[in-house]
Amino acid sequence: MRFATSGYHSTKISDIVADLGVAQGTFYWYFSSKEAIAIEIVQQGREQLLEVIGQGYRKGTGTVQDMVLASEALLIELFRFAQNNRYLMGMLLDGTAFSETVRKEIADTSAAMENAFLRNIERAIELGMLPETIDAKLRAALLMSLIEGIISRWLFQKQGTDNNPLSSYPLEKLAAETARFEFFGLLGI
Repeated sequence: MRFATSGYHSTKISDIVADLGVAQGTFYWYFSSKEAIAIEIVQQGREQLLEVIGQGYRKGTGTVQDMVLASEALLIELFRFAQNNRYLMGMLLDGTAFSETVRKEIADTSAAMENAFLRNIERAIELGMLPETIDAKLRAALLMSLIEGIISRWLFQKQGTDNNPLSSYPLEKLAAETARFEFFGLLGI
């Protein structure tokens, strides 16, 4: 949390241990530096995010409606995770103010998430649920960009303004609309 509220470079180990209520020596027993704890936070967050996205891996075929509902369920869990882990999401979505090593972990997390979406899309193609002619890598990149944009605007832009209509919607509504947009685009068929 301290990295998100004070910034990575402004945060000192003494700030972190004060927030945790532990001695500085105890901190160093587990982490060698603030960079090490930032990396651990990102890596644990990545594991949890990949677990959520992995729920979308199809085990069997289904209808288009099944795909939309499954995507909606996945997005509800993903948005709920983002809401419950706001500081982590802030680190992941705006990771520019960190050390090069931490920025690499953040970039690796984004790439791993996109690859998880790619696996889900490729599986749906394999099952004949999506056409073989689509560019799965491009679709995964577009989906990742859509989700990152929604989470960023929903969680971090000023709420209740005309510039941010997303902030007024509950996560279930955002998930349902995102899933419909994912499959049907602007036509909303």
